[in-house]
Amino acid sequence: MTVEVSGLGKRYGDQWALRDLDLSVPKGTILGLLGHNGAGKTTTIRILTTLSEPTEGTASVAGFDVAKHPGDVRRRIGVAAQQQTVDGLLSARLNLEMVGRLNGFTKKEARARAEQLLVQFDLVESTNKLAKALSGGMRRRLDLAASLITRPEVLFLDEPTTGLDPRSRNDLWAMLRDIVRDGSTIILTTQYLEEADRLADDVVVLDHGRTVAHGTPLELKQQIGNDRIDIKVRSEEELSQVQKVGASFATNAISADVDLLVATVPVAADARLIDIVRLLDENGIDAVDINRRQASLDDVFLSLTTPKGMTR
Repeated sequence: MTVEVSGLGKRYGDQWALRDLDLSVPKGTILGLLGHNGAGKTTTIRILTTLSEPTEGTASVAGFDVAKHPGDVRRRIGVAAQQQTVDGLLSARLNLEMVGRLNGFTKKEARARAEQLLVQFDLVESTNKLAKALSGGMRRRLDLAASLITRPEVLFLDEPTTGLDPRSRNDLWAMLRDIVRDGSTIILTTQYLEEADRLADDVVVLDHGRTVAHGTPLELKQQIGNDRIDIKVRSEEELSQVQKVGASFATNAISADVDLLVATVPVAADARLIDIVRLLDENGIDAVDINRRQASLDDVFLSLTTPKGMTR
């Protein structure tokens, strides 16, 4: 395994930010870390990238213990933080060359690696542009390219596509798949559930510092039921009624969006929509819209987690 974590925990004062985390990440795969702000994602990344020492447990990256051999770990990883890390006053090429020199490359080696990455990330036309003049998507590509200068065995990405438009996001997803095909392992945090669904081989859902789910996207979706029925109504009173009536055929907890006036009801695969419509009608609920769909990672996330400051 490229990344091995056992019983990992981190405490700040008397507060645990992370507790009892276990992970095994094979080479050439993508692991998605999901959770609300404060769930423990950043703490996990900080420990695995040697920026913070664990309070308990062990973690190894690329075969080296993060606490005992941090230098060896750092030489084998790449990190792309959510915030822009490239120098806005340097060109794309000079940014990459600078990162190479800081990592011990000769001037010739740094230039050669920079040219290679400019081609790989479709940045050739922006070679001499200042980083601050690049679009958000191009800057994110440059950040990612910089994190790959040393050909890392493991790449850590913190919300890599936040703020990007759909086209730029899709382009970056394709690049990440290419990186994995080349043999690197990726651990990413993301606020886009679709991103984890489409990219991750495995997903870990964290809530209040603990793992509440771990599996492939398909396994997690199957865990909470096959289908969902979204029922849109006209008032909060009707929304409350749907929750009461829906309890008779729901296979799990019903979620309700008060702003959109939509109740989401998990149902069995053999549940018939016509029977549900009839039941709503018998209880005086005149739904604006009823839609049946397969469970998504959004449903998994909402059913298993609670925002910071709340309890389940």
